[in-house]
Amino acid sequence: MALRSNPTFRQRRLGAELRRMREQAGLGGSELARALGINPAHVTQMESGKTGISVERLRTIAALCMCVNEPLIDALADIISGRDKGGWWEDYRGRLAQHFLEMAEIEGRAHGLSTYTMAFIPGLLQTTAYASAVFARGFPLLPHHEVDLRTAFRIQRQQVVRSGETPYSAYIHEAALRMQFSGPKVQAEQLGSLIEDSERSTISVRVVLFDVDTLPVNYENFTYAEGPVPELDTAQMDSGLGSVLYDAPAHTAQFRSLLDRIDSAALSEEESREFIQSIKKDMESKDV
Repeated sequence: MALRSNPTFRQRRLGAELRRMREQAGLGGSELARALGINPAHVTQMESGKTGISVERLRTIAALCMCVNEPLIDALADIISGRDKGGWWEDYRGRLAQHFLEMAEIEGRAHGLSTYTMAFIPGLLQTTAYASAVFARGFPLLPHHEVDLRTAFRIQRQQVVRSGETPYSAYIHEAALRMQFSGPKVQAEQLGSLIEDSERSTISVRVVLFDVDTLPVNYENFTYAEGPVPELDTAQMDSGLGSVLYDAPAHTAQFRSLLDRIDSAALSEEESREFIQSIKKDMESKDV
């Protein structure tokens, strides 16, 4: 079997979980290889996502590693069964950087999504005009065709939450509501769209006010994607240099704890709608 030169996120995640399973059992790669009757290099390739495995081999590895977490094993088996089924984001492969596609894949496979943003409205709830303005303000500046491509991709990503397929909780800092990327008119239209989205049964929008002083400042923008089991949850955090993914249990537990703190500090859904409406009116008064 030819090795994959560029494994997808799910293929790499499967390999990472196999490695975690082996390490938790205290087995070295060579030990597992001997038990399976394969070359140690093959174990490395499986754990890096560069080669696939069958469901039968997965269950054999789980038994050798004394893993009795059946929900996790079943979830990994589902990844194997569907690993070659690409999503709509594959149409953008070769046109956008890998991390864009990985984020769409994570969102598309998630059983629930939560985001926290301080600098901008969450991408999954942005209007076309607002998204274009955000991309156009990047540094270094992007050419127009690249702005259009990224905007189209972002709008298509939104289907996963606007369709009602995936429950979504958006926690938005007051700063993001007031930050203008293309003037008060675009911002007012964005806030109006945000209010409409907040009335959907599967979308929750909660505002964190300026006067909340109990949240850490080093988690400005992040997404938390729930997997079929907690062990397959993933957190993604934006930075000025790109996107970083976290799937280690200690990291995902940290993000879950942070979400609990944010949830406790945020306004209720109704209070948030009223607050967003007040800012929208302020923006409309400026656009006279």
